[in-house]
Amino acid sequence: MTSLDIAHFKEVVGHYVTGVVVVSATSSEGPAGFTCQTFGSLSLEPMLVTFSARRESRSWPKVRDAKLVGINILSSEQEALARVFATSGIDKFEGVGWSKGPGGTPLLDGALAHLEGTIEAVSTHGDHEVVVVRVEYASSHAGSPLIYYRGGFSLLD
Repeated sequence: MTSLDIAHFKEVVGHYVTGVVVVSATSSEGPAGFTCQTFGSLSLEPMLVTFSARRESRSWPKVRDAKLVGINILSSEQEALARVFATSGIDKFEGVGWSKGPGGTPLLDGALAHLEGTIEAVSTHGDHEVVVVRVEYASSHAGSPLIYYRGGFSLLD
């Protein structure tokens, strides 16, 4: 077996195509959120989804503490928005259109789909926390997804 380094590992797993979401919540300081590409459906009964958050993230603790989260599945036209929500130390919601979901979470205008739900479980694995969310609201809209492939944003051809 050969030894792996982080750069090689990232290059190899980067061959897996993922969608791009912004996880959002209403914190005590106002709306909070971050870009995430480690997201997926986990269970139909009960309806559960999962995502991962970097433990050192500034936004994740605000979202985690809110307990109720919005998941905004980004459309192919929202790359700039994905980049904003991936930036640390700024007001990510400044100039961004959004409305409150049924439970009050910020749901971003123009997203391909929205989910809202309650955090059920958080477990730590390496430098990330894996989060399980029980879905209580879901809606979708026409359009194409924003995808992440080999270290960059892309569109389906």
